[in-house]
Amino acid sequence: MLNVFFASVLPVLCTIALGFAWVHYGRALDANVLTPLLVDIGTPCLIVSTLLKAAISPQAFVAVALASCVAICAFAVVGGIALWVSGLSLRTYLPSVAFPNAGNLGLPLALYAFGTEGLGYAIVFFAISSIGNHSIGQALAAGTANWRTLARMPMLYAIILGLAVTYFRIEPPTWIANTLGLIGSLTIPVMLLMLGGTLAKLQMVTLPRAIALSALRIGCGAVIGTVVAYLFGLSETAKAVFILQCAMPVAVYCYMYAQRWNSEPEEVAGLVFLSTVASCVTVPVLLSVLTFHGGD
Repeated sequence: MLNVFFASVLPVLCTIALGFAWVHYGRALDANVLTPLLVDIGTPCLIVSTLLKAAISPQAFVAVALASCVAICAFAVVGGIALWVSGLSLRTYLPSVAFPNAGNLGLPLALYAFGTEGLGYAIVFFAISSIGNHSIGQALAAGTANWRTLARMPMLYAIILGLAVTYFRIEPPTWIANTLGLIGSLTIPVMLLMLGGTLAKLQMVTLPRAIALSALRIGCGAVIGTVVAYLFGLSETAKAVFILQCAMPVAVYCYMYAQRWNSEPEEVAGLVFLSTVASCVTVPVLLSVLTFHGGD
């Protein structure tokens, strides 16, 4: 467990802590500038460059993509039932339960724990989750849907391009591949710095509710991820990465949308903060289990 922690988790935590300290002590880390840069340029380049290196087969891509859709739907159903029974607002809390932080936290953890192949599988889950969060998640927070948002997501076209190039075994010119890799390489560290900076500005509101819903997000994610991974017969690496992504804490975008549409952002902020802190314990434990079984 210590080897997993030092090799995979500690670099991530240190980068998050740096972003946290940077903002906590009054330095600027402007999400309004960095978020579009990451979403519209950095992430698409990372997707294409990773798919080129990982060389994920179309069959594996489809399997992980379908499994991701099933898992996220299951998160929403189980979360919706739990929230309904508890009398809590679906508009406020359902996106937080349904959509894990598969980007800021999930991608670097997959890379450091499972290498380029693991990052490729993680990107598939991240893409599906992001599409759902930017469309359905935002619609829930806003109380209305804007489906044109999907058509304006460069991430969609990056996935299509990356799959086409991989499937047809097209070798792009070296300068293009290096440019995509260079720009894509900024994405993960900046994501982590932004996550730390966002956490530095969040405040806890209702601790007991935040604890319960954070446990639901992480625990439900791990259980559903495990069941779905086995149902789809994913390979060992794909299965480990998939379960890890499913068990990530609440996505930061849930807070951003709650704040934008005034859907009790303080409550969602508490969930993001507490679930992320909790993941400092749950992620090393989960990675130890996944890497142990993966080596059998």
